[in-house]
Amino acid sequence: MTTGKSILVVDDEAAVLFTYKLLLERNGYEPTPVVSAEQAKNALAGRPFDLMLCDLSLEEKDSGFKVIEFARERHPGMPSILITGYASADAAQKAADLGVPVLYKPIDIQELMTTIPALLMRDTNEEAKTGTC
Repeated sequence: MTTGKSILVVDDEAAVLFTYKLLLERNGYEPTPVVSAEQAKNALAGRPFDLMLCDLSLEEKDSGFKVIEFARERHPGMPSILITGYASADAAQKAADLGVPVLYKPIDIQELMTTIPALLMRDTNEEAKTGTC
């Protein structure tokens, strides 16, 4: 079963990235895994995605917030989920201000698999209200 929904997955840990890829594929999503902020920006410049999972701490100077902000500039309204092993109070507040849910590592698979469709449904409902698709 395929949902046809594309998900950009950004994490600098290859093993974690591979796990997300398998999990998303098994749940019918079409993941595009990338290991850096630069690769994420290139992917976002090339095409829109239905949703993005993004780690807060990336190897480069860019944080997950910078990737999310870039995604919003390119594709306004694209939902994102911030993933982190630890978020400071400031980071948690910034995510809340941006309307981005934060999931903490180790990821609760059930929470992830309920958060994704909820965000995708919210995005679909907002498009219906504004008349954009």
